[in-house]
Amino acid sequence: MKIASVIKYEGDNSTFVWKHPCEDFNTSTQLIVHESQEAIFFLNGQALDLFGPGRHTLETQNIPLLRRVINIQTDGETVFHCEVYFINKTEQMAIRWGTDSKVQYMEPTYNFPISFGASGEMSLSVDDSRKLLIRLVGTERILTRQQLTSYFRGILMTKVKTYIAQTMRTNAISIFEIDENMESFSDELHKRLIPDFLNYGVKLNRFNITTIVRPEGDPLYEKFKELHFRQYADVAEAQLQQKVGVIEQQTEAQKTIIQSKAIAQKRQQEGYTYQQERGFDVAEKAAQNEAVGEFSNMGIGIGMMSGVGGTVGGMVGSAVSDAFSGINQTSTQSKADNRYCDQCGAELTPGATFCDQCGAAQTRPDICSNCGFRFIKPGRFCPKCGTKREG
Repeated sequence: MKIASVIKYEGDNSTFVWKHPCEDFNTSTQLIVHESQEAIFFLNGQALDLFGPGRHTLETQNIPLLRRVINIQTDGETVFHCEVYFINKTEQMAIRWGTDSKVQYMEPTYNFPISFGASGEMSLSVDDSRKLLIRLVGTERILTRQQLTSYFRGILMTKVKTYIAQTMRTNAISIFEIDENMESFSDELHKRLIPDFLNYGVKLNRFNITTIVRPEGDPLYEKFKELHFRQYADVAEAQLQQKVGVIEQQTEAQKTIIQSKAIAQKRQQEGYTYQQERGFDVAEKAAQNEAVGEFSNMGIGIGMMSGVGGTVGGMVGSAVSDAFSGINQTSTQSKADNRYCDQCGAELTPGATFCDQCGAAQTRPDICSNCGFRFIKPGRFCPKCGTKREG
């Protein structure tokens, strides 16, 4: 005759609630509860104790040697009924869900009625073992994840469709932009559904929307779909054209820079500067007798042309100087009327024969005896032909 029994969980991990087949066991029976489990001891139809992980001794009114005598009146059946339920506390993941019909709502962006379906996955775990047993399990011997999902199917079909429509309307989520808002959309629905599951002692750990079934092929939907994506296409095309214009501008600027660098390199290799190159142009025009008067009015002197001649050869400089000698003499005629002291270099009073600064007598002539150049400042030699000045 068995005096005491050992009661432990013998189900699988996909089961939420499992009732042990051993009932009406004797007092001092040992109860073994594993980690991530809880066990509820029922005595005479009442849920008395909730046991966590470990080994526990159960006390019942079934005494091994006396129960036969006590049970004579009930034909051997004990009146002290007892049983144990094991509750799996692990999280049950990847539980599929889906709407059984289309969700009807008014699209917030374009204000047209639309219907669509939704599906996804959720994960559940037991939050309150006693509440789950009393409200859902009752006298059932087992509660699997499939059974639990079927129990909540009615809640999901009613609540989910309502919450989806409310959330999309409240957050103004367009049916054409729902994919990019899927994560926040799922989080919002998860928060709304948590209290509905907790009422039955079940915790909704995760709730994800993975698929939205749109009414593809519906004329009204297709019309607004084309309108919506056309707007983005126009914006993208405008941005593309703007980028192309910027690239073209950059290309033209790069061409100009490359050309400038090439010209500068050519000048460096040939040994002249930009100003000298402009001097070439002036010399060319002067040779063509096109703008001699214009250059005189502009004040362009022989100095620039002489610089050009120094770079490319003395012959060019000499030719240019001769071409503009008349201009140079005309422009300096007014300066030739002034004389300068041969001793101190001070400017003399017109007609004076003595310097009013140093008193030196002014005996040197103002015109070179060799080439006829008119002197405009003191010196010992003629700046034109090099002849020693008299005086």
